[in-house]
Amino acid sequence: MNGILIVDKPTGWTSFDVIAKLRGILGTRKLGHSGTLDPMATGVLPVFAGGASKAVDMQPDHTKAYRALVRFGLATDTGDVTGTVLRSEQTAVTEEQLKAVLPRFTGDIMQTPPMYSAVKVNGSPLYKLARQGVTVERKARPVTIHRLEVTGQEGEQDFVLEVDCSKGTYVRTLVEDLGEALGVPATLAGLRRTRAGVFGLEHSHTIEEIQAAKDENRLEELLLPVETVFAHLPALTVSPGNTARLLNGAPCYRIKAENGVYRLQGPEGFLGLGRVEDSILKTEKLFVERT
Repeated sequence: MNGILIVDKPTGWTSFDVIAKLRGILGTRKLGHSGTLDPMATGVLPVFAGGASKAVDMQPDHTKAYRALVRFGLATDTGDVTGTVLRSEQTAVTEEQLKAVLPRFTGDIMQTPPMYSAVKVNGSPLYKLARQGVTVERKARPVTIHRLEVTGQEGEQDFVLEVDCSKGTYVRTLVEDLGEALGVPATLAGLRRTRAGVFGLEHSHTIEEIQAAKDENRLEELLLPVETVFAHLPALTVSPGNTARLLNGAPCYRIKAENGVYRLQGPEGFLGLGRVEDSILKTEKLFVERT
């Protein structure tokens, strides 16, 4: 199994739970994923199988999109409804009031990671310290909110937000900061990731769908080619002779292409990435076995 499987992660599962399940379904331990989701969250979790796992850290687009349910009048120790309630009160936040503060949190902002996060301080994940009742100082970090929009209301004090953001953004923290700006407690009541980089819900499959495909011997139909990650790069067709050179680690000369990085296409399809400099082509990463 080689390719990218976009999983619609179910609620209650950790990202590692998904990987453990897929190891059994796909029959391989060579799996990697990008963009960890909290157990409460659902939605897009890209899983890279086989040789495609080498592309996990090479994705050019790390932006994310979420549909978040914000609950005003409630604060918890984790920043979401799975935590211990710290404060509860009746509030009267209106959609107009919420919309009025959104511009403050759009664009480049500073955000302090929550205690219940995987960020490490002195080698220890914050969530482990939080579970011990320890709170440590965290440095605010720059993140970018590309889009922040109210798209609905569920119940008296639950609002639906669409969030497009940079890698490393904590929606839980964003929700709490919105509450602080409005002078009321706020927590995350639901979270669904609708996009991770170039992969959206339209590419995703539930665990049940993946298992059914396994049972029907059509798993490969669900896998996206690793080349999908690099679709933004221009393609460069390589001759059989030069393909053999590249697979053996040798450079190719007198290449008629502008300087830059390319998707390399050999006689049998996608080879990997290569860079051309002064008519010399060298591989940057191969996704096929060297001969």
